[in-house]
Amino acid sequence: MRILILGGTTEASELARLLADDRRFEATLSLAGRTVSPKPQPMPTRMGGFGGIAGLQAWLRDHAVEAVIDATHPYADQMSRHAVAACEGLALPLASIRREAWPRQDGDRWIDVATPQDAVSALGQDPARVFLSLGRLELAAFAAAPQHHYVARTIDPPGDIALPPDIRFVFDRGPFDETKEEAFLVEERVAVVVSKNSGGQATYPKIAAARRLKIPVVMIARPDKPHGEPLESARAAVIWLAGQLAHRPSSTSRRSV
Repeated sequence: MRILILGGTTEASELARLLADDRRFEATLSLAGRTVSPKPQPMPTRMGGFGGIAGLQAWLRDHAVEAVIDATHPYADQMSRHAVAACEGLALPLASIRREAWPRQDGDRWIDVATPQDAVSALGQDPARVFLSLGRLELAAFAAAPQHHYVARTIDPPGDIALPPDIRFVFDRGPFDETKEEAFLVEERVAVVVSKNSGGQATYPKIAAARRLKIPVVMIARPDKPHGEPLESARAAVIWLAGQLAHRPSSTSRRSV
């Protein structure tokens, strides 16, 4: 059974490992290409966009894909919209691994905002030391508030985008450790953290560290993300795929259509 995994998350990487040696499935992992040096994966991997809904549908047809797993980041709403529309148009089964958002806990000092632009406004006018724990594509918004000192942690250099003048980069990727995150925030004298509510364990330690240090967190809300059959984990996706395999038409039936 031919599978397309829309990836870029720890869940997608786990699913790739689970399916790599499973002879029932012939899977391809698709990455958006926003990370210059993604981690090697144990299965065929394609990079870059598809060219909208029509391009995705063409790729699915050309590669005779029989099911799609959307394991994209909670903020990758455009790719998810395209996946839902493309699979509906081709009558392909689609399942989506939906990572739970981080819940607010006692002691959290969250400032909830809708967009990176709103996060800039929430920082206020007085200069502050700000830790930006965001993707590089969101950094340009903070050029509108040049009075702050920023420390930005990203996987890759920002590339050719507008940036605030006082910004320093730390290149790293999760998972992170809470003790080290707390030490980092203290060493950098961070007054406010800006983050997306990505969910999962890999990057949560900064939120726990900020709570212990009583540092406010400007939390950018998740977009409204369309989805297929909701799943909670990579292992649940394997079970769902096995169900699709069990109920698909036999090869004889498919040839007779």
